[in-house]
Amino acid sequence: MGIHPTAIIEDGAEIDPTAQVGPYCRVGGRTKVAAGVRLLSHVVVEGRTEIGARTIVHPFAVLGGPPQHLGYRGEDTRLVIGADNVIREHTTINIGAPVGGSLTRVGDRGYFMTGAHIAHDCIVGNDVIFANNATLGGHVVVEDGAFLGGLCAIHQHCRIGAFAFIGGCAAVTGDVIPYGSAVGNHARLEGLNIIGLKRRGLSREVIHEMRAAFRLLFAGEGAFQERLAEAERRYAHREEIMRIIAFIKTESRRPIMAAAR
Repeated sequence: MGIHPTAIIEDGAEIDPTAQVGPYCRVGGRTKVAAGVRLLSHVVVEGRTEIGARTIVHPFAVLGGPPQHLGYRGEDTRLVIGADNVIREHTTINIGAPVGGSLTRVGDRGYFMTGAHIAHDCIVGNDVIFANNATLGGHVVVEDGAFLGGLCAIHQHCRIGAFAFIGGCAAVTGDVIPYGSAVGNHARLEGLNIIGLKRRGLSREVIHEMRAAFRLLFAGEGAFQERLAEAERRYAHREEIMRIIAFIKTESRRPIMAAAR
């Protein structure tokens, strides 16, 4: 299809010849649109924004809009979106802000359903799924393979660990461990994302060990740091558990979300 005659392309925009820009789209002059990208119709791409190869953007999405931050004064910040993403209707992804590193980054192969929002300076990994109206505040990190349920809201500076599950309508104010499952308002850690672990092909033996490690960390006796050290000693052979432990030990602006008792 190429570029539809009703699309508005500002001078300076870099659009690969194999990309498609549909009716009534607007592409700003500081943007880069890679090979095979499809902007279906009524899409706005502005700011210093890069869209990776073969990403499909549905109508009324706005990519690269200014951060919703009162301190933003038009600084030259960026949004980088990876390859093979699907970005559905009315999704908004903002450029970064100087207070947070000036870069918002989205990885590859994500699926962002209608109305999803990614705020300034968020770092989103590969193979994530955002259900309808899932919302990130600024400076949030979402690691690879996480699933965010519809209408959930993640507070600024939180971390969502790899392959974690966030339930629908959950209000998340703490860091969610890799493979964790958080539900409720405000959300509490309910356990591990067992369905996600099975879908990834983890064996019953591995899941059994992960459950035992979870119980030790969040339901064991004694001080938490003692339980953390014991889990690290006992499960040093298990990559998935060590990933959880490394996540917990990493310095963060938010506390680790506690498990429901």
